[in-house]
Amino acid sequence: MLRRDMFRGLFASAGALLGLGQANAVAQRSPARQRVAYHLSDADKVAFVLGNVRNHYDGTGGNVEIVLVVHGPALAAFRTAGASAAVASRFAGLVKDGLAPQACANTMHGMDIALADLLDGFVSAEQGGVVRLAELQREGYAYLRP
Repeated sequence: MLRRDMFRGLFASAGALLGLGQANAVAQRSPARQRVAYHLSDADKVAFVLGNVRNHYDGTGGNVEIVLVVHGPALAAFRTAGASAAVASRFAGLVKDGLAPQACANTMHGMDIALADLLDGFVSAEQGGVVRLAELQREGYAYLRP
């Protein structure tokens, strides 16, 4: 009887280990979707950050949810009337890939910019960009400020 119980225990342990192995194999094939909040406030980093976002999409095979929160001087680079062709083109491609850009309402007010003045895709971060970034972190988004 003791011997039978011992074998049952060994088989149960082996089965559990095999189950864990299979679960690990599945996890390696389909990693959890990343959730990332990019913080952009420096006007001289606009092209760099857009490049980072593109690399993030490419590096994860698109298995990422990215929110770009823009405030301060960087927001001017996304004005429809003043955006460079390179920024406008790169930004449009990222929005098509799923980028969720958010503009700080405080910056828009301070710079007299309406949402309609910005490139297509922006929504307003009504409570402010820094507040929105803290909310996203609380929701489990990784915070990146290149």
